[in-house]
Amino acid sequence: MRLVLPRLYVILDASLSSLEETACAELLAGCGVRLVQYRNKRAPARELVTGARRLAEFFRPRGISFLVNDRPDVALLAGATGVHVGQEDLEVEEARRVLGPEKWLGVSTHNREQVIRADRSPAGYIAVGPVFPTSTKENPDPVVGLALIREARSLTSKPIVAIGGITLERAAEVVAAGADSVVVVSDIWRAPDPRRRIAQYQKVLVSGAAAA
Repeated sequence: MRLVLPRLYVILDASLSSLEETACAELLAGCGVRLVQYRNKRAPARELVTGARRLAEFFRPRGISFLVNDRPDVALLAGATGVHVGQEDLEVEEARRVLGPEKWLGVSTHNREQVIRADRSPAGYIAVGPVFPTSTKENPDPVVGLALIREARSLTSKPIVAIGGITLERAAEVVAAGADSVVVVSDIWRAPDPRRRIAQYQKVLVSGAAAA
Protein backbone atom coordinates (compact mmCIF):
# COMPACT_ATOMS: atom_id res chain seq x y z
CA MET A 1 0.00 0.00 0.00
CA ARG A 2 1.32 3.44 -0.95
CA LEU A 3 2.47 5.54 1.98
CA VAL A 4 0.70 8.84 2.52
CA LEU A 5 3.14 11.31 4.00
CA PRO A 6 2.43 14.62 5.70
CA ARG A 7 3.73 17.66 3.82
CA LEU A 8 6.14 18.60 6.61
CA TYR A 9 8.85 16.13 7.61
CA VAL A 10 11.22 17.33 10.34
CA ILE A 11 14.63 15.92 11.22
CA LEU A 12 15.27 16.00 14.95
CA ASP A 13 18.97 16.76 15.37
CA ALA A 14 19.57 18.24 18.79
CA SER A 15 23.11 19.28 17.80
CA LEU A 16 21.47 22.09 15.78
CA SER A 17 19.34 23.29 18.69
CA SER A 18 19.88 24.76 22.13
CA LEU A 19 17.27 22.28 23.41
CA GLU A 20 17.79 18.73 24.63
CA GLU A 21 16.35 15.88 22.54
CA THR A 22 13.31 15.39 24.76
CA ALA A 23 12.51 19.10 24.65
CA CYS A 24 12.87 19.05 20.85
CA ALA A 25 10.42 16.14 20.70
CA GLU A 26 7.93 17.93 22.94
CA LEU A 27 8.17 21.04 20.77
CA LEU A 28 7.48 19.07 17.58
CA ALA A 29 4.54 17.21 19.10
CA GLY A 30 3.10 20.43 20.50
CA CYS A 31 3.25 22.03 17.05
CA GLY A 32 1.40 19.19 15.36
CA VAL A 33 4.32 17.73 13.40
CA ARG A 34 3.34 14.22 12.24
CA LEU A 35 6.58 12.84 10.77
CA VAL A 36 9.99 12.98 12.47
CA GLN A 37 13.38 11.49 11.68
CA TYR A 38 15.99 11.07 14.40
CA ARG A 39 19.54 11.99 13.43
CA ASN A 40 22.38 11.62 15.91
CA LYS A 41 25.52 10.90 13.89
CA ARG A 42 28.01 11.13 16.74
CA ALA A 43 26.33 8.96 19.36
CA PRO A 44 27.82 5.54 20.21
CA ALA A 45 25.52 2.61 19.42
CA ARG A 46 24.24 2.11 22.96
CA GLU A 47 23.46 5.81 23.39
CA LEU A 48 21.78 5.87 19.99
CA VAL A 49 19.49 2.97 20.87
CA THR A 50 18.62 4.54 24.23
CA GLY A 51 17.80 7.89 22.65
CA ALA A 52 15.80 6.35 19.82
CA ARG A 53 13.82 4.14 22.20
CA ARG A 54 13.00 7.09 24.46
CA LEU A 55 11.80 9.15 21.50
CA ALA A 56 9.83 6.26 19.99
CA GLU A 57 8.03 5.76 23.30
CA PHE A 58 7.22 9.47 23.37
CA PHE A 59 5.97 9.75 19.78
CA ARG A 60 4.07 6.45 19.47
CA PRO A 61 1.08 7.24 21.74
CA ARG A 62 0.78 10.64 20.07
CA GLY A 63 0.33 9.10 16.63
CA ILE A 64 3.55 10.61 15.28
CA SER A 65 5.51 8.57 12.74
CA PHE A 66 9.13 8.28 13.88
CA LEU A 67 12.03 7.15 11.71
CA VAL A 68 15.68 6.54 12.59
CA ASN A 69 18.43 7.80 10.30
CA ASP A 70 20.77 5.20 8.74
CA ARG A 71 20.29 2.32 11.20
CA PRO A 72 17.56 -0.30 10.63
CA ASP A 73 18.86 -2.32 13.58
CA VAL A 74 18.43 0.66 15.90
CA ALA A 75 14.98 1.39 14.47
CA LEU A 76 13.92 -2.19 15.15
CA LEU A 77 15.34 -2.27 18.68
CA ALA A 78 13.80 1.10 19.53
CA GLY A 79 10.35 0.25 18.21
CA ALA A 80 10.45 3.09 15.68
CA THR A 81 8.04 3.40 12.77
CA GLY A 82 10.89 2.78 10.36
CA VAL A 83 14.23 3.91 9.00
CA HIS A 84 15.71 6.21 6.38
CA VAL A 85 18.86 5.01 4.61
CA GLY A 86 21.33 6.82 2.37
CA GLN A 87 23.27 5.62 -0.64
CA GLU A 88 26.27 4.75 1.55
CA ASP A 89 24.25 2.85 4.18
CA LEU A 90 22.81 -0.67 3.94
CA GLU A 91 21.24 -1.57 0.60
CA VAL A 92 17.48 -1.04 0.66
CA GLU A 93 16.86 -4.77 0.23
CA GLU A 94 19.12 -5.56 3.21
CA ALA A 95 17.44 -2.89 5.32
CA ARG A 96 14.06 -4.42 4.49
CA ARG A 97 15.27 -7.85 5.58
CA VAL A 98 16.33 -6.39 8.93
CA LEU A 99 13.12 -4.41 9.42
CA GLY A 100 10.58 -6.92 8.20
CA PRO A 101 7.66 -6.12 5.89
CA GLU A 102 5.69 -3.65 8.01
CA LYS A 103 8.16 -0.92 8.96
CA TRP A 104 8.52 2.25 6.91
CA LEU A 105 11.63 2.45 4.73
CA GLY A 106 12.86 5.52 2.89
CA VAL A 107 15.97 5.97 0.76
CA SER A 108 17.97 8.99 -0.39
CA THR A 109 18.66 9.50 -4.10
CA HIS A 110 20.81 12.03 -5.93
CA ASN A 111 20.36 11.26 -9.64
CA ARG A 112 18.03 9.68 -12.19
CA GLU A 113 19.58 6.21 -11.99
CA GLN A 114 19.22 6.08 -8.21
CA VAL A 115 15.58 7.17 -8.45
CA ILE A 116 14.86 4.39 -10.94
CA ARG A 117 16.59 1.84 -8.70
CA ALA A 118 14.70 3.11 -5.65
CA ASP A 119 11.41 2.83 -7.53
CA ARG A 120 12.12 -0.87 -8.11
CA SER A 121 13.28 -1.44 -4.54
CA PRO A 122 11.31 -2.20 -1.34
CA ALA A 123 11.56 1.46 -0.29
CA GLY A 124 8.23 3.02 0.60
CA TYR A 125 9.29 6.57 -0.25
CA ILE A 126 12.10 8.20 -2.21
CA ALA A 127 14.01 11.22 -0.93
CA VAL A 128 15.53 13.43 -3.63
CA GLY A 129 18.27 15.95 -2.97
CA PRO A 130 20.01 18.00 -2.01
CA VAL A 131 17.55 20.28 -3.76
CA PHE A 132 19.41 23.39 -2.65
CA PRO A 133 22.80 24.00 -0.98
CA THR A 134 22.81 22.60 2.56
CA SER A 135 24.92 23.27 5.63
CA THR A 136 23.83 20.29 7.73
CA LYS A 137 26.09 17.71 6.04
CA GLU A 138 29.87 17.76 6.11
CA ASN A 139 30.30 16.40 2.57
CA PRO A 140 27.02 17.01 0.76
CA ASP A 141 26.23 15.55 -2.64
CA PRO A 142 25.98 17.95 -5.60
CA VAL A 143 22.85 20.10 -5.65
CA VAL A 144 20.17 18.59 -7.90
CA GLY A 145 17.73 21.49 -7.99
CA LEU A 146 14.03 21.27 -8.76
CA ALA A 147 14.77 19.52 -12.06
CA LEU A 148 15.39 16.16 -10.40
CA ILE A 149 12.20 16.51 -8.34
CA ARG A 150 10.24 16.98 -11.57
CA GLU A 151 12.03 14.10 -13.27
CA ALA A 152 11.54 11.82 -10.28
CA ARG A 153 7.83 12.59 -10.32
CA SER A 154 7.67 11.27 -13.87
CA LEU A 155 9.62 8.12 -12.94
CA THR A 156 7.79 6.86 -9.87
CA SER A 157 4.40 6.69 -8.22
CA LYS A 158 6.03 6.37 -4.80
CA PRO A 159 5.94 9.40 -2.49
CA ILE A 160 8.77 11.84 -3.19
CA VAL A 161 10.43 13.63 -0.31
CA ALA A 162 12.51 16.74 -1.07
CA ILE A 163 15.55 17.24 1.12
CA GLY A 164 18.48 19.61 1.34
CA GLY A 165 18.53 23.34 1.95
CA ILE A 166 14.74 23.68 2.18
CA THR A 167 13.68 27.10 3.45
CA LEU A 168 10.31 28.66 4.14
CA GLU A 169 10.65 30.85 1.05
CA ARG A 170 11.19 27.88 -1.28
CA ALA A 171 8.97 25.20 0.25
CA ALA A 172 5.94 25.92 -1.94
CA GLU A 173 7.89 25.70 -5.21
CA VAL A 174 9.33 22.35 -4.12
CA VAL A 175 5.81 20.98 -3.65
CA ALA A 176 4.75 22.51 -6.97
CA ALA A 177 7.64 20.65 -8.63
CA GLY A 178 6.16 17.34 -7.50
CA ALA A 179 7.33 16.63 -3.95
CA ASP A 180 4.82 15.00 -1.62
CA SER A 181 6.73 16.06 1.48
CA VAL A 182 9.58 18.42 2.37
CA VAL A 183 12.28 17.69 4.91
CA VAL A 184 13.33 20.64 7.04
CA VAL A 185 16.25 20.67 9.44
CA SER A 186 18.28 23.81 10.13
CA ASP A 187 15.63 26.29 9.00
CA ILE A 188 13.56 25.15 11.97
CA TRP A 189 16.16 24.42 14.63
CA ARG A 190 18.24 27.53 13.94
CA ALA A 191 15.23 29.83 13.72
CA PRO A 192 14.85 32.37 16.56
CA ASP A 193 11.43 30.83 17.31
CA PRO A 194 11.16 27.22 16.06
CA ARG A 195 7.48 27.00 17.01
CA ARG A 196 6.61 30.00 14.90
CA ARG A 197 8.70 28.69 12.00
CA ILE A 198 6.89 25.34 12.08
CA ALA A 199 3.53 27.12 12.03
CA GLN A 200 4.71 29.15 9.03
CA TYR A 201 5.71 25.98 7.18
CA GLN A 202 2.39 24.35 7.92
CA LYS A 203 0.54 27.35 6.51
CA VAL A 204 2.72 27.56 3.39
CA LEU A 205 2.56 23.83 2.71
CA VAL A 206 -1.22 23.69 3.04
CA SER A 207 -1.43 26.53 0.50
CA GLY A 208 1.10 24.77 -1.71
CA ALA A 209 -0.87 21.53 -1.57
CA ALA A 210 -4.02 23.34 -2.66
CA ALA A 211 -2.17 25.02 -5.52
CA ALA A 212 -0.56 21.76 -6.64
